[in-house]
Amino acid sequence: MKKEIRQQLEELREPDYGTFSQKLVPDIRNVLGIRMPILRALASQIAKSEGVFALEGTDEYYEETLLRGLVIGKLRLPAEEWLDIIRDFVPRIDNWAVCDSFVSSLKPAARQRERIWDFLQPYVLSDQEFEQRFAAVMLLDYFVCEEWMDRTLCALLRIGTREYYASMGVAWALAECYIKFPEQTLPAILSQRPDPSTLQRLLRKVCDSYRVSPERKNALLEAFRT
Repeated sequence: MKKEIRQQLEELREPDYGTFSQKLVPDIRNVLGIRMPILRALASQIAKSEGVFALEGTDEYYEETLLRGLVIGKLRLPAEEWLDIIRDFVPRIDNWAVCDSFVSSLKPAARQRERIWDFLQPYVLSDQEFEQRFAAVMLLDYFVCEEWMDRTLCALLRIGTREYYASMGVAWALAECYIKFPEQTLPAILSQRPDPSTLQRLLRKVCDSYRVSPERKNALLEAFRT
C-alpha cells in the first residue's frame, strides 16, 4: 500500500514547484513538488479508502510526511485512538510547513477542546523546537476564543522560545490574541514578557496587520517602550 501511494506521488511531481517549495521551506529534503490542493484531495481519498492502514511504513519524501499528516486530519476515529495517532506523528515534524499544514487539518479538535487541551500540555512544556511550535499553532488555530483566552495566553507564555520556529509560532499566536482580544492580551504579555526576539516578532506582526487600528498599534508599542 505504501509503495502504491509513493508511486502515485512520484507521478504527480512538478520539479519546478519543488524548487519553489524548497525556497519557502529551506530545511526540507527529497522534495517532489506537489501542490497542496492535490495533496489534500489525495488525503481525502486515502482516508476514505485505506484509513489508518495508509499510515504504515516510513517516509522517503517530504510530501509523504505532509500527506500522512493530512490523512490523519481526515480520519474519523474515537478521540483517544485519534490522539494516539497524532502523538505518534508529532515526532516526524521537522519543519514549519508540515507542522502548520498538519495542525490546520485537525478540524475535529475544535469540537473537543477540553480533551485536546489536556493532550497539548506536554507539548507546551516541551524543550523540542517543533513540539513547541506544534503547541503554539494548535493554540492559535483552536483556542483563540473568548472562553479560552486566559488559559491560552498563559499556555503560550509558558512555551519555550529559544529556537527560531518555536519563537515565530508563539509570536504569531500572541499577535492573533492581541488582534482579537487586546484588553486581555496586553496585560498578560506585560506581566510575563516574552523574550526580546519573540516580543519583536509579535510587535512586527501586529504592526503589519490591517486588522489592527493605529490606536491599538500605538498602545502596544507604547507599553513596551520602557
